[in-house]
Amino acid sequence: MANVIILAGGNSDEREVSLRSGVAVARALEAAGHQVETIDPTEPLSTYVDQFKAADVIFPALHGLGGEDGSLQLYLESQNIRYVGSDSHTSRLCFFKDLSAEVMREHDILTPKTALVDYTAFQASDLATAPYVLKPNDGGSSIDTFIVRDPTQTDPAIAKAFEKHGRLILQELIEGTEVTVPIVGDEALPVIEIIPPENQEFDYENKYNGATQEICPPVNVSEERQLEARDLALKMHEAFECRDLSRSDFIIQTDGTIYALEINTIPGLTNQSLLPKSAAVAGMDMSALCDRLVQLALNR
Repeated sequence: MANVIILAGGNSDEREVSLRSGVAVARALEAAGHQVETIDPTEPLSTYVDQFKAADVIFPALHGLGGEDGSLQLYLESQNIRYVGSDSHTSRLCFFKDLSAEVMREHDILTPKTALVDYTAFQASDLATAPYVLKPNDGGSSIDTFIVRDPTQTDPAIAKAFEKHGRLILQELIEGTEVTVPIVGDEALPVIEIIPPENQEFDYENKYNGATQEICPPVNVSEERQLEARDLALKMHEAFECRDLSRSDFIIQTDGTIYALEINTIPGLTNQSLLPKSAAVAGMDMSALCDRLVQLALNR
């Protein structure tokens, strides 16, 4: 068995979710027989380099800036340290949503109309005259995400979000059934259908408070559309050159059209997270899932 260092916590807005992911991964890997240490990297990465080099593999469970944006991966690559997950180039492309949209367009993957805007450009954009989504270009876990169905109504929190982030991603709102498809290795796992509470959204609160239904296999998506979504998730995984794991999010319209929303290289790994739930339906418990990811990295 391997000596594994888990990285969890960090300094991003997604710190709390990352800490929960780290705890779940540590328990799973310990159950699989691995020697596990968890580091909360709040200091420069060079602070921990000797510990990193003493491990067989690093398991990043860091969400957000500093974990998924490619900077961590670039540092580990510079030190020839083995780690779980996609390389620095792919991590960057997947993390920054404006870059992701470009890659999807280049590979003929249908995605909502997208623009990276500051507050002035947002107010002038045609996209903001119809129902839209506004979210950070460099964030996840639905933090600072706005789903606006009535563009004549302005949420004061939007201006504050622009003050915080500078620029945000503005997308047309695509209505339909939201699903997500994880990839482990080169295998698409079962589709999960996401049903928020009635008249509410799949936002940060509803993502983690247990109010959202996450159904696997789906009840409102045909087997044919599920197969299409799984094929599309694999196409995205390959187009971005992801490795080990990813999770792609989609909207399926009533006519069956599938829009790709985004792809995640370090999806949540808490006991409430989508990838572990899908893996369990596929016959992989959390211990087997995390062990598989470690083995994929060790075998590179």
